[in-house]
Amino acid sequence: MRVAIVTESFPPEVNGVAHSVLRTAEHLVRRGHQPLVITPAPHRGAACPPQAFGPADGSAAARSFPVVRVPSVPLPGYPQVRIALPSRRLAAAIAGHRPELVHLAAPFVLGARAMRIATRLGLPVVAVYQTDLGGYARAYPAGRGLGEAAAWHRIRSVHGAATRTLAPSTTAAQDLTAHGIPRVSLWPRGVDSVRFQPGHRDEALHRALAPGGETLVGYVGRLAPEKRVDLLAGVCGLPGVRVVVIGDGPSTPALRAALPGALFLGRRTGEELARYYATLDLFVHTGPLETFCQTVQEAMASGVPVVAPAVGGPLDLVGHHRTGLLVAPRDGTALARAVAELAADPARRAAYGRAGRADVTARTWEAVGDRLLEHYRAALAAHHGTAGPVAPPPSPRTAPQPSAASAAPAAPAPALSEEQPA
Repeated sequence: MRVAIVTESFPPEVNGVAHSVLRTAEHLVRRGHQPLVITPAPHRGAACPPQAFGPADGSAAARSFPVVRVPSVPLPGYPQVRIALPSRRLAAAIAGHRPELVHLAAPFVLGARAMRIATRLGLPVVAVYQTDLGGYARAYPAGRGLGEAAAWHRIRSVHGAATRTLAPSTTAAQDLTAHGIPRVSLWPRGVDSVRFQPGHRDEALHRALAPGGETLVGYVGRLAPEKRVDLLAGVCGLPGVRVVVIGDGPSTPALRAALPGALFLGRRTGEELARYYATLDLFVHTGPLETFCQTVQEAMASGVPVVAPAVGGPLDLVGHHRTGLLVAPRDGTALARAVAELAADPARRAAYGRAGRADVTARTWEAVGDRLLEHYRAALAAHHGTAGPVAPPPSPRTAPQPSAASAAPAAPAPALSEEQPA
């Protein structure tokens, strides 16, 4: 199968969209398909990889795949995020690849243009929803002029025309359905449970980061307004706790001031990142706008218990009082209370870590990639009029209710008409 993947983000950018597209393209090559990736050019100074990529795991089994980069400009206030400029290169690349299907990853600007081109060429489109654009419109001053309503209008205009839309979590699928998006299915993300595993724990590193034997509490991710890393301020004040922050982004200077005593380690990748994950005693995620939350899954694969907000993607990932604790979103006091609860109970942390690891070991990128191919085949069949009745997405599981000690209870999820991808 020839597939054109049009994505708003791709390496060298480091985020969930870029990583999932890379792993998707690698999997397609391994399965004998022919992907082409089209993406905005990175910001100047970024270490731009070659035009053809090999597999991230170093395997020689997969052939490389071509990458076409179109001109772009920085998002105001966040230059690492690129917005594609109008370019004939997009249409030429799609037409030249002669795809049987177009895959739109987190479509917004480049994806909207690709949707129009695919429609003109009569091609089926699978659109993958990954970014809460309405939430971003609220979080960034530059986006407030756009507004949440306008963001959802753009989402409907793209996903409403797709042959099939894939959502990363139950909550994301419900949001899309509630906003009038048809043909929504679920497609979760994979995790590399070989790279991310408890065996990478490094006691010497733990002693270096927490020389007083403190409980090591870590956040991994972008440092940007929508991630609400500032909510860790209360955790920084807990006795016997050391906070480490891994990542970079526009909020770094403000967070250094807001989180006294926290260690800022910058961006880490590959085996080094896996070692940091496994060396944590507790992983904390603070963002209330996650449609999936890949870092939660990586922490679980590393055997680390998780504290995360009871909203969005974490509701599908974290077993409350089983693999971690869910807390009220945007509530720094509830977050600090949950961290203190687990910091005082090493045996419980160890049990949660083991359960989390057991939960994710089967969520391989290979399994998730094969599930994506099933969605591709269903979209092709629907486009050519050979599909049977479309099953509604599976009923969402009941969201676990955070205890009063840890958080305010989450509202029960509305019913959803069936199927699904962080």
